[in-house]
Amino acid sequence: MRQQIVSGTHAISLALMGNLLPGDELLYVGSPYDTLHKVIGHTQKVPGSMTEMGIEYREVDFDYNAPNPQTVVDAIKANTKIVALQRSKGYNWRASLSIAVLADLISAVKKAYPSVIVFVDNCYGEFVETKEPPEVGADLIAGSLIKNPGGGLAPCGGYVAGKADLVERAAARLTSPGIGKEIGPSLMDQRLYYQGLFMAPSVVGEALRGAVFAACLWHELGFKVLPHYEENRTDIIQAIELKEKERLLAFCRGIQKYAPIDSYVTPMPWDMPGYTSQVIMAAGTFVQGSSIELSADAPVKEPYIVYFQGGLNRYHAKTAVSRTAKDMLEAGLI
Repeated sequence: MRQQIVSGTHAISLALMGNLLPGDELLYVGSPYDTLHKVIGHTQKVPGSMTEMGIEYREVDFDYNAPNPQTVVDAIKANTKIVALQRSKGYNWRASLSIAVLADLISAVKKAYPSVIVFVDNCYGEFVETKEPPEVGADLIAGSLIKNPGGGLAPCGGYVAGKADLVERAAARLTSPGIGKEIGPSLMDQRLYYQGLFMAPSVVGEALRGAVFAACLWHELGFKVLPHYEENRTDIIQAIELKEKERLLAFCRGIQKYAPIDSYVTPMPWDMPGYTSQVIMAAGTFVQGSSIELSADAPVKEPYIVYFQGGLNRYHAKTAVSRTAKDMLEAGLI
């Protein structure tokens, strides 16, 4: 866990690139989050990407439902070094992977190929369920401190956790071989990290309450929501299919309007680094980019799905979501 890790993407990159060598294969179950496409380098040539370093890459596709464990096992080849699982849906209309689903997948992989490393992108999932991926067999996980585990207080940072030798290789990628995690300047007060971690389970609970409220409200307004408000949850993400571009923009602008910080700002779609489509982001947050705080973002493309997350307390989340809906009704967008 380090201040110097700048994002969840950075933490995931450290975990994967620290444990893959030229000729090894990374097998992803499903398509990874947009920002990882350039890290992997499979969609375009990017300096320093995995494919430039001679690391092979493949994906195992799956639909809305959970991946079939046997299909994943059958896809593993002799040079497959890491099987990667993304717990959250990312910018995909699919169910996020619960701990129970992860347990079945990991068990199947480990039974057939004990030496294969199973990595889980744990972003948005921490403290949502009573267990974390390493407790059901994952070898390595990674995430961001300005998401769930920072409790809304951590100003930056990320983590890589799991088996000691795998974590050490990730740390060598952050600093240098031979130094690893033994050094690293702490340029900020550590109190915010400890206090944020202490508060994280309570804050995640508030975010989940806000997500359930949003799912219920927008379902009643006639829109598809994922997950349904009565479904069990494994992450804090609430997806809402808005169907029209103007609705998407209005939703994000509403969340920004009712934010505690920068409420006067109008979010605009832009070419954000690491993303393949223009993205609009609403985040009037105390910590820049903190998605455990109330926020919403979306790729600006059909079918115009917004991804809503966070909320330091349920009352602010309910206020922002309901007033955004009211504004959109009055504007004739619903």
